[in-house]
Amino acid sequence: MSLLKTREYYLGVNGNKKHNCAQAVIAGFKDVFSLGDDLVARFAACGGGRAPEGRCGALHAAQFILERHKSEDVKECEDTFFLGAGSVKCREIKSLKKLSCLGCVEMAAEFLENHNAGNTVKSDS
Repeated sequence: MSLLKTREYYLGVNGNKKHNCAQAVIAGFKDVFSLGDDLVARFAACGGGRAPEGRCGALHAAQFILERHKSEDVKECEDTFFLGAGSVKCREIKSLKKLSCLGCVEMAAEFLENHNAGNTVKSDS
C-alpha cells in the first residue's frame, strides 16, 4: 500500500501533490513510520542529486527512515540499491540508465515495505 502511495506522490496523481524522489518516499511512509509532517518539506532539498554526497534522494530518504526505526537494515538497503541501480549516487544512476528516477523511488519504497512487515514503529520526527 505504501509503495503505491509513494509512487502517487512522486508522479503527483490521484490528488497528491507532486514531490521529488526523497519527499515521495518520506510522504509515502509518513503514516507507517509515524514521521512528522515537517519531514516532507525538509526533504525538498534532497532531490535531483542534492542529497548528501550526491546520493539518490530516494535511497537517502529510505535510509533516513531505517536509521530511526530499523538501523540493522541500512546497509542491506544500500547494497540492494547498488545492485538494482548500479550506483547509490544520483548522477551515476542517471548516466548508467539502468533505472529511472521513478524506478529508484519504487525500489526504495519496496525495500521499506518488505522490511517493515509486522513491525511496530516508534514516533519520531
